[in-house]
Amino acid sequence: QTLQRAVRLKKMVDRWQNSRTHCMWQTTLSQRRNPYAILRMQGTMEQELALADRHLLLVRRAALHQLFEEEHEQYRQELQRMGKAFYVERL
Repeated sequence: QTLQRAVRLKKMVDRWQNSRTHCMWQTTLSQRRNPYAILRMQGTMEQELALADRHLLLVRRAALHQLFEEEHEQYRQELQRMGKAFYVERL
């Protein structure tokens, strides 16, 4: 019984090794076959990452602006309760 189990495990390992070898071969084949497609995809990915970074920056900037506005309003209300106000220069 242990011999049968060892044989089954050996067959399973052999199948895994064969499928891994086949996958590696297919990967290198597709890489050799499509170098320009890979370059285009890399360029597209770089552009998408740059756009995502820009959008993230805009979202973070908007969130920070909103936080500053909320803090300013809270501070104004606290000053108003104390009977004080911000100095605002009028032109």
